[in-house]
Amino acid sequence: MLTVRSATVSFGRVKALDEVDLEVATGEVVAILGPSGCGKSTLLRAVAGLQPLDSGEVHWDGEDLAGLPVHRRDFGLMFQEHALFSHRDVEANVAFGLRMQKMDAARRSLRVREVLGLVGLAGFRERQISTLSGGEAQRVALARSLAPEPRLLMLDEPLGSLDRPRREELTEELRVLLRGIGVTVLHVTHDHDEAFAVADRVAVMQSGRIARIGTPAEIWHDPRHPAVARFLGHANVVTVGEGGSVPWGRLNVDSGVVVVRADAFRRMDGSSADADGTVTGTVADVRFRGDRFEMTLRTDPGDVELEVRDPRPVTKGDRLHYSIDRGAVMPVGASDA
Repeated sequence: MLTVRSATVSFGRVKALDEVDLEVATGEVVAILGPSGCGKSTLLRAVAGLQPLDSGEVHWDGEDLAGLPVHRRDFGLMFQEHALFSHRDVEANVAFGLRMQKMDAARRSLRVREVLGLVGLAGFRERQISTLSGGEAQRVALARSLAPEPRLLMLDEPLGSLDRPRREELTEELRVLLRGIGVTVLHVTHDHDEAFAVADRVAVMQSGRIARIGTPAEIWHDPRHPAVARFLGHANVVTVGEGGSVPWGRLNVDSGVVVVRADAFRRMDGSSADADGTVTGTVADVRFRGDRFEMTLRTDPGDVELEVRDPRPVTKGDRLHYSIDRGAVMPVGASDA
């Protein structure tokens, strides 16, 4: 088990890590998710031993890793840039860590074949790095990280350099691969779709702290903080006043800051449009998403824009009425902290 306690790192007056606590169980995949500058890569580097802590501790199975150099931690690292040796073939790249372990040639060759098969690159041993596609290079980098059989695998934006269609394809491949290997993983990403697809648990970082941690379903349905909700893609963060007042009318929830999920809206006819828990508005923008329409609804009378999902066809300029499912309205605190 990886245990991080009160990890703090400052760069001048900026706290990149602010007393971060984290536990990762053996065989668990944990994604560190957050926007640029939130501290997620600093946390990864601190665990790896590449970034000294100002205070706090990193333990593996109860052993304090303070002072233990990177090469003796038995952790594997894979970065977005892959950092492959372009003048060497695939086999030489994958075998690099094994050479550092002084593994004999026969065992080294066997292990290279094994991990290349694991990542779907059997038969690629003699290929030159320059001939590989972006996805193939990504898998070679992953094979190189896995070859020494690390007790912890750390991935820093491993799919970040790929275009969206290829990233989505490899996200699924990565999920299946990590599940099959059973290795403990710390996976840093800014993409919540990638984190949700790959991880058992997700830790969302904001301003050097872990603001929310839980399973993908838990943090999606209960982000707890307005900033976390917005980062995850919940656009409808609304302040509810006394008696359930909101800019477009009334909402049947207690006062405070809430998220109204985009799937909370149920289209209705106009006969009950003025009831509590309903909203009326004009479609300002609409996007077709295959199984649904996603729209921006400009509400009456407050001219507030809400993101709404609707399985039924809509057109820009339509006047529509919706009830709001109270079960899809989530309290997220009283501030944007």
